[in-house]
Amino acid sequence: MRHVKSLLLAAAVLVAATFASTASATRSLQLGITDSGSAYYSNPDVFYPVLGSLHAQVLRVQLYWGGGLGVVGVRPKDPTDPTDPSYDWSRYDRIVLRAADQGVEILFSVFGTPAWANGGDLPTHAPKHPIDLQNFAYAAATRYSGSFERSDGTILPRVRLWSAWNEPNLPIGLVPQWKKVKGKWTIQSALDYAKICNAVVRGVHGTLVAGQRVACGDTAPRGNNAPMSSRPTTSPIAFLRAMKRAGAKGFDAYAHHPYPSNPNETPTTRPTSPTAVTFGNLDVLTKEVTRLYGRKPLWLDEYGYQTNPPDHGLGVSPAKQAKYLTESVALARANPRVTMLLWFLVRDDPRLSGWQSGLETARGVRKPAFAAFVRAALDPQ
Repeated sequence: MRHVKSLLLAAAVLVAATFASTASATRSLQLGITDSGSAYYSNPDVFYPVLGSLHAQVLRVQLYWGGGLGVVGVRPKDPTDPTDPSYDWSRYDRIVLRAADQGVEILFSVFGTPAWANGGDLPTHAPKHPIDLQNFAYAAATRYSGSFERSDGTILPRVRLWSAWNEPNLPIGLVPQWKKVKGKWTIQSALDYAKICNAVVRGVHGTLVAGQRVACGDTAPRGNNAPMSSRPTTSPIAFLRAMKRAGAKGFDAYAHHPYPSNPNETPTTRPTSPTAVTFGNLDVLTKEVTRLYGRKPLWLDEYGYQTNPPDHGLGVSPAKQAKYLTESVALARANPRVTMLLWFLVRDDPRLSGWQSGLETARGVRKPAFAAFVRAALDPQ
């Protein structure tokens, strides 16, 4: 098949260049944006030039396997073949093509189980058979190998950055979080996530395309470890330990979202909660990742401060947002383990119930943080 031949060619051609680029990437910080909503729905003639103006290196987008934005509806006949007729990649093809026009890399976070793969449950329920997810990850990494040619003759850009799921230590990522087994509460989300992590790792690395890197974790900064509460969640360190016990392995980096616990916390403030992991106590996560997995890089692939206005409860002033962005980048660059920092998001959500951590207001007015981001991107020191 054409895509298989292309993969073999890509592996041969790219291997030497990849060693050099990977070595360089480990010594510097990739600075970018996390903003799936804008990538899906915003006017691409506006959104992608803004990414270019920011000099963002990376755009993180959730690549939905199933659900409303999912690539696949019915079960594919050949799930490892990206040309299987059950797959619709059009939304994601547009994203990688438009980002490439601005010199921006894509980080795809594979997320969401189709109903046929989890017994008819919501996308936040894990697949019953991890091989289904592994096959999808293989198909996705094949399509975005850098040498895949569409039927219209377009050769799609390479995606070399991948991660497994999003905030699996919260119910928005995986359910159930906890389960009682033989009278004892177990972190079920971590047990399920270990299989998800391994499936994505095996699928992406199974293409044998040089340079593709996969992160696992993508954990939220807080969790209550209270299985009998109205909304059970899992703290990031407890989740990390449990996924290790469950057999998660083979990934290239650990991803985490070190959001502050409240607007009074600066990037250097240690959180008051003993179970939270924010920028202020990133050393706790670094130590535990090292103990469990060795000196793997850390991807801080979602982070930000909301502003007041418009969020009068959780926001900081626009000037403080810019200040904290600058401080966060400096801290990340000074930490040899941190190789990626992605800000959430470009433009505020117009709904006050949404996130107001954008570099622009909902009406597109640039906040001081916009210029701060540009300065940080242009001055790597």
